[in-house]
Parts: sequence; C-alpha cells; structure tokens
Amino acid sequence: MRNDQEIKKAAEAIKNADAILITAGAGIGVDSGLPDFRGDQGFWKAYPVIADMGISFSDMANPGWFESDPRLAWAFYGHRLNLYRETNPHKGFDLLLKWAKEKEFGYFVFTSNVDGQFQKAGFDKNSIYEVHGSIHHFQCIKPCSNDIWDASDINVDVELVNFRAYEPLPTCPHCGGLARPNILMFGDWLWLSNRSSQQNSIYHDWLGDLNRAKVRFVIIEAGAGNAVPTVRMQSNSVYRKYNADFIRINPRDYDAPHGAISIPMGTKDALEAIESYM
Repeated sequence: MRNDQEIKKAAEAIKNADAILITAGAGIGVDSGLPDFRGDQGFWKAYPVIADMGISFSDMANPGWFESDPRLAWAFYGHRLNLYRETNPHKGFDLLLKWAKEKEFGYFVFTSNVDGQFQKAGFDKNSIYEVHGSIHHFQCIKPCSNDIWDASDINVDVELVNFRAYEPLPTCPHCGGLARPNILMFGDWLWLSNRSSQQNSIYHDWLGDLNRAKVRFVIIEAGAGNAVPTVRMQSNSVYRKYNADFIRINPRDYDAPHGAISIPMGTKDALEAIESYM
C-alpha cells in the first residue's frame, strides 16, 4: 500500500535532519529472510518440532529450560545463533547507514532485536542500544559473576530432527557451569543487564547532547509491532519529548501519532522508495 506523498515527506525529513535515531523491531529482518515469530503460528512455522510439543514462544523463551532441558534450550538458541550468523542484512540496512553517516551529529540505533544485524551491516557498535541483549554474548546461568563474554568463537551444533543441541553445550569460563545467551527472556530474573545498561547510558547521553545543541533529528522506526511494544513505546516517547520528525515503517501496525509519517510497507521496499526521492 504505497503512498508516495508520505514517502516524499519521509525523504525530506531525512534530508533536513542533522542526526538520525533508528528504532527497530523484529520486522526489519524479515526482508533478510529472518522469522519475526509473529504470534505462536509464526513461531511454530519456524520451529515445527516445538509446535508438536505444544510449546508457545513465550514458554520457550524462558530461562527455566536451561535447567530442565538444556539440550532443548540450546537447540532453540543455538539454531537462532547459527541463523543470525549466516544471514546477511538486506539493502535497507545499507541505505540507513549511508544516510546516517552523512549527518553532522551522527546516529544511534535503539533495537529490541538480539540478532546483531546492525553490527553486521557496518553500524558502529558504540552507537547501538540492544535493549533486550544480544545472542552473540553469553553469561553464566546462575550467574556466578557479572561477566558477559563475546561468543563469536563458540559454536553450537543442533540435531534438527529431534531438535536437541549436541554436547558439549556452552559453559561458563569461570565456574564451568552451563552458559546461556545474554538475552532478556520471559520471567527472567537472572539476566545480566550491565552490558545493555552501558549502551543505555551512551544512548541517553547522545539524546541529551542533541537536545542541548537544539539539533533537528529524525526518528526512523522500522518493523516494530504492537505485540512486544518496547520499540514503539520508545519511538513515541522520544517523539513527544523532543522536536523530532518521525517516520513509522510497518506493513501491518502502521498507525502513527499525529504529525508523524506513516509508510505501510515492508522495510526494504520502503527505504528503497525513500531513496528514490533523496
């Protein structure tokens, strides 16, 4: 449902901005071939073995599995880790980065995604706030310390028929116990938030600097739905608080606050359409 008037307005807002805030949910990765787990049907389509077990996404994304069935837990997260490592970000990421690097006051990414696609696309890791953590970083399940470590040299092999991870499973380098991804899960009281908290501090310092300098900036929100509204809430909050332009890109949940620009398209097509007017 293309609206060229809104697309032209989005292009003008980006051209006139001196900084860009990118807010992104799972939908931004769909054009790269990643599942967005939209509802249990979408989740079960991606993981039919878990569907046969009758386990919902919110039930599966629970740290309790690392205690009760660690091979199943690591099959789920290990498969996602491998998928994200193998996936290349779509062209829309390149366009966002190109626009962002042109801005005098730079950019920041606020994302609920744990897939590391922004880093893979070339975005500066120091300009990304992963509010729910990262699958590319691990922690102890206990945890025995506050240590969070890079997992880029750790491989998890998954037996897909019965959907179980092969031994040996990832372990904590300090106590030798089981490790888990540094991701905020449902009902998760043991997630170590210090890495995300540091990103949060840098992010809010950046917003404060823009505010003090009275910088005109644009929010580009992509693929953020209503099911887990973390990103939408952040976009709306920043839009209300600062004098920013706001572009919401979403093929389904495209309703936007008064004065914002709504583009009811997939992320890649929308960004390419905006680029055609730049």
